[in-house]
Amino acid sequence: MINNTKILAIITARAGSKRLPNKNIKNLAGKPLIAWSIEAALSSKYIDKTIVSTDSNEIKKISESYGASVPFIRPTELASDTSDSISVLKHAIDFFQNEYKYIVLLQPTSPLRSVDDINAAIEMLNNDTKSVISVCETDHSPLWANVLPEDFSMENFIRPEIRNKRSQDLPKYYRLNGAVYVSEIKYLYENNGFLGHQTKAYVMPRERSIDIDNEIDFKLAELVLKSE
Repeated sequence: MINNTKILAIITARAGSKRLPNKNIKNLAGKPLIAWSIEAALSSKYIDKTIVSTDSNEIKKISESYGASVPFIRPTELASDTSDSISVLKHAIDFFQNEYKYIVLLQPTSPLRSVDDINAAIEMLNNDTKSVISVCETDHSPLWANVLPEDFSMENFIRPEIRNKRSQDLPKYYRLNGAVYVSEIKYLYENNGFLGHQTKAYVMPRERSIDIDNEIDFKLAELVLKSE
């Protein structure tokens, strides 16, 4: 709870994953991947309830064993490769019928995000900030990237004015890291998402911004956790 209003944490975890099968319950440094997000949410001093939205009875059972609530099984139409995350969130929000003012979306593929990250993002909410999204600095400047033409020519790959610049002289760029999304529910519905003119960035370090999409990401996250 913050400012006398209740906060719902939603962890989204469907069963299907083509690149890394069953990744949401794959063992990571001694516990299922999803458990890292559940435990972080339950440790937050602001979150009033933590639920998991899933289409899987196995994920439901594991999530409940780590203390999360799983009040429903997600409908099939919201559990496909083409299902969008906002529709999944709205389904969960509508289930509770205006009981909460804010939501926190935590994706299980960001196990290195800490409870301090969650709390700090929530603390950014005020009259001028209705939504907060976590970001981190990019590994490489997008100014060094481009599409390739059919003939693979590199002639215009880098803009002339930056060709001889050192990387440290280029502006810092940031990317969404997928770790923490916070929003006033009314604002989320008005914008059909988290982005809008009252959305601010919460900056996280790259070492806590690993987003697990494949086996290499998984091994990297495990290496970081085991070194702590």
